Amino acid sequence: MSKSVQRKGPRNRRKADRAIANPIAWPNGAHCALAITFDVDTDSLIHIGHREKAIDYLASISWLKYDEVAVPRILALFRRFGLKQTFFYPAWCMERYPHLVDLILKDGHEIAAHGYLHEAANTMPLERQIYWLDRQIDVIARMTGKRPRGWRGPLYSASRHTPTLLAERGFLYDSTLMGDDIPYFLDTPKGELTILPTHHAMDDWAHFTHAHEFDYVMPIRSPSEAFAVYDAELDAAMIHGGLVVTVWHPFVTGRLSRFDFLAAWLEHVIKTGKVWVASLEEIAVHAKASAQDGIWTPRRHPYPYYDQPVAELEHEP
Repeated sequence: MSKSVQRKGPRNRRKADRAIANPIAWPNGAHCALAITFDVDTDSLIHIGHREKAIDYLASISWLKYDEVAVPRILALFRRFGLKQTFFYPAWCMERYPHLVDLILKDGHEIAAHGYLHEAANTMPLERQIYWLDRQIDVIARMTGKRPRGWRGPLYSASRHTPTLLAERGFLYDSTLMGDDIPYFLDTPKGELTILPTHHAMDDWAHFTHAHEFDYVMPIRSPSEAFAVYDAELDAAMIHGGLVVTVWHPFVTGRLSRFDFLAAWLEHVIKTGKVWVASLEEIAVHAKASAQDGIWTPRRHPYPYYDQPVAELEHEP
């Protein structure tokens, strides 16, 4: 099984060889940071995509409801390693399946925002974006006892308004954007937002999902092929001091063969003693404190990227 994470590390590279120009010091001398985040979408996906027909897509509903089997299995794995991690939750799923929320909270994990019914923020007018964001915040606050500190856009959907709306509502971090290999910051008109970037290769959906009803029909990779991608990313992060934010879905990676690979992979990672495995809230707090204390100079990305469509296209022949 995957042991490549054990044979590499910053000690094998000269400082000048490292590709991250502004490395952040991770706690306890760790060579990199890793988060094992889960998007608990359950059957919100089928309802948001096929509202009228969803009730007759029985096979897809049954597959998505595998979360009820997988979430307890995942929680047991985290207990085995003493880990506290982040679960991104559409608020409708929390209301629909409160017993899973109770299990997650009982083990002390973070619940972060992931839409209300897995809606895409960048497909709707601003007033609707505000409505759904506030509605999910209210549900999370009511069911967990505190407002969410993190947000990930369903399907990585974020509009030009999203960072400002998040900062205005007191969010600490976003894990939708993909603009670096370590944390960075956006200075919005309503305050600072910490970005904990991920990317599509770190999402199990791209490796394992084959679903006609979602118009996603791809060859399914074996666990060994998919975890070779995660290995490569973690190897590079250990060399260069990066952040790896993995994105999993219980109904995808909770399946037995993939779950076994995840358990073995996580065990190898922890045994290196060189990886800080933490929740995204912990990572965001560390990044913000490192910047405020002056021990790390983060990159601050221009925001917004664009405030209107590219003008040149108006003059196309």
